[in-house]
Amino acid sequence: MNPSQRHDLTLKLDRYLSDEARLGDPDLRPDQGTLVDRFLADALNEEGLLGSTREELALRVKQDLLGFGPLEPLIADPEVSEIMVVGHQSIYVERDGRLTPLQDGFVNEDFCRRAILRMLEPLGRRLDEQSPTADGRLVDGSRINAVLPPISPDGPMLTIRKFKAGLRSLSALKATGMFGDDAHQVLIDAVTGSLNLLVCGGTGAGKTTLLNALAREINPDERVITLEDAAELSLGLPHTVRLETRPPNMEGEGSVTLRDLLINALRMRPDRLVVGECRGPEALDMLQAMNTGHRGCMTTVHANSARDAIRRLEVLTLLSGVDIPVRAIREQIAGAIDVICHVGRDHEGRRFLTQIERVVGLEGEQVLLESLWSQDSDEVASQWR
Repeated sequence: MNPSQRHDLTLKLDRYLSDEARLGDPDLRPDQGTLVDRFLADALNEEGLLGSTREELALRVKQDLLGFGPLEPLIADPEVSEIMVVGHQSIYVERDGRLTPLQDGFVNEDFCRRAILRMLEPLGRRLDEQSPTADGRLVDGSRINAVLPPISPDGPMLTIRKFKAGLRSLSALKATGMFGDDAHQVLIDAVTGSLNLLVCGGTGAGKTTLLNALAREINPDERVITLEDAAELSLGLPHTVRLETRPPNMEGEGSVTLRDLLINALRMRPDRLVVGECRGPEALDMLQAMNTGHRGCMTTVHANSARDAIRRLEVLTLLSGVDIPVRAIREQIAGAIDVICHVGRDHEGRRFLTQIERVVGLEGEQVLLESLWSQDSDEVASQWR
């Protein structure tokens, strides 16, 4: 199918719909889907198109006008893990850790913007020049982030991170080569032993994927409360309470932060708390919860190693605005976190577990870590056995 043919037909039909919207009684006017079908039938007859080419063109034009345009087949494709829109003409797709450019884009910038707004509308997320960024979660659990001009001068930007349904368990991750048998057993022991776990790594390294898999090992008799900016964890546990943050309304009011959720969750009698990501002052509340009898909690943080994760938690705790000496923060961390797992990603996009460290205490001014397993040795420390 010729992209320019599709673009021309889409623009022609868009003008037709605009004219129809200005004419006649709105109550008697057919819905847009009916108008599109009627116009497409006439237009395709004029073009003399038949068979599969006709059907494909009709589908793509309807997706441009009423859906998510060229993103629709990508969202439906189970092999696609990430979709990145860089302006209306450039779309990149990740499959098996490899990024490839899409050969076709949106008709123009306006159609790109419309598709993004259609995604966000049912989520209740605002996106305009006054509020040019938005996060959300699609029905299938995919995480989306959208950015509009003026803060993205090259046009609308969109990132969609999908999650493969088949990679929900630790066994499934082991099957992909993310870690081996020894590391697998350490992870299971840490969860079943109700240890407090911190997963760290870079963007796209698989932190949330590993967190989700770890949480699925929790005893189904336990009450688990998950707290996220965009609810994407799928634990498959019968007694799970999912809480999600809320952005402010158009008047700048009514926001519910992760810290608000965490404070409230502590009143809901959780057996375990699972926080999708600590990236702000809620880190202090999380550490305090771990230090006051809430065992088996889990969260993630952006960091390049287990040691860097400790430093990251120190910085995030300072953002709380509470005047706490650095040594007291380190005491909180040493008393709260039991095990730190670091995940990485190689140059080919493969995700893997690099290290599992145990927090053993505080010596002087430094939080002490002890290696339980590392990718280099692929052996479990004797003290863990």
